[in-house]
Amino acid sequence: MDGSWTAAVMRRIHERVVGSSRTAAISSTSHVWLLGVCYKFDESESSPLAFEHDFSSRILMTYRRGFDSIEGGDSKCFTSDVNWGCMIRSSQMLVAQALLFHRLGRSWRRPLDKSCRLDQEYVEILRQFGDSEAAVFSILNLIEAGKAYNLAAGSWVGPYAMCRSWETLVCKQREAEAAAAQELDEQPLPMAVYIVSGDENGERGGAPVVCVEDASRHCSEFSRGRVDWTPILLLVPLVLGLEELNPRYIPSLRATFTFPQSVGIMGGRPGVSTYIIGVQDENAIYLDPHLVQPVVNLSRNDLDSDATSSYHCNVIRHIPLDTIDPSLAIGFYCRDKDDFDDFCLRASKLAEESNGAPLFTVAAETHNLSKPPTQSDDGLGDNGGDQNNEDADGDGSAHEEDDWQLL
Repeated sequence: MDGSWTAAVMRRIHERVVGSSRTAAISSTSHVWLLGVCYKFDESESSPLAFEHDFSSRILMTYRRGFDSIEGGDSKCFTSDVNWGCMIRSSQMLVAQALLFHRLGRSWRRPLDKSCRLDQEYVEILRQFGDSEAAVFSILNLIEAGKAYNLAAGSWVGPYAMCRSWETLVCKQREAEAAAAQELDEQPLPMAVYIVSGDENGERGGAPVVCVEDASRHCSEFSRGRVDWTPILLLVPLVLGLEELNPRYIPSLRATFTFPQSVGIMGGRPGVSTYIIGVQDENAIYLDPHLVQPVVNLSRNDLDSDATSSYHCNVIRHIPLDTIDPSLAIGFYCRDKDDFDDFCLRASKLAEESNGAPLFTVAAETHNLSKPPTQSDDGLGDNGGDQNNEDADGDGSAHEEDDWQLL
């Protein structure tokens, strides 16, 4: 009875995201962008099989059942994150992809031959996201780190709170390991984390600003002053509309997947988070955390393809871009300073071509940032406001005060 009830609930949740159809055929007549890689089926330059292999190599995090009990609100205890953990799982997928890119490169693919030995770096990444307290990036540790942002077992949170929870967890983990004097690349998350957000206090309103000076500071703090620049993960929480996604932002959202630094988007339908990893035409391609699976013991020494198969998916799903919840977070991973400079050039060009509706802008220094327009505190999303058209003049043109220059 319990199993059939859970399956029925999950079907209903899934239908809220993509309707009754579980799968979707990829068009063979238009390009697909998947985390910075373009597949051109219509020009016979790319094989659909190559796309499917890339897609199925992305790490999938789903609901799990059977982990150690977590106390939630009203002293209720949970051993599963069904119906409330999808935003946490979406965020785990995004960070896991950044780690994959850092450790193994964008070209890494999961072996098709199940008899092949798994790459040890890949196994270690998975272990960091296991469902036990011993796993540094487990759902248990994320909930503990996110208490200040109302992250709790049994409760749903938005992308902004999720980004800040990651920031807190990473800071605590680094403080705890500081005495060990680990090399930078030996840390569980060997990169700086920069939450890019709105106004002069970095918390609310207006188009967020990627500040080169701030990014440099984050890298210096991460390395404890040992180096000038380190790998960096940028998380950009956004609210792109009131109740619905403002269509002015859709072209820019689509374009972020052409960036080689793209590690996807935490987003979905209202209250139903997914991990968006690609686009084709007007559709977003995503990985779905709304599947209940038993906890896997990732500490075993004999992990093989079968043991890790639940962390991958070959079922391709998509939703129309214009149905995405306006509250979302975009991720970018930059391997080094040159990669960050390339990201800034692409982001600046994207903002210039946004017709007055930039997702975010780029500036060289903090003191060059103009004060964002004042917005009413109407409790929208968890960023607290809608960017919408606040950055445009009356004639629809965007302010150009925050010019970015290559340092």
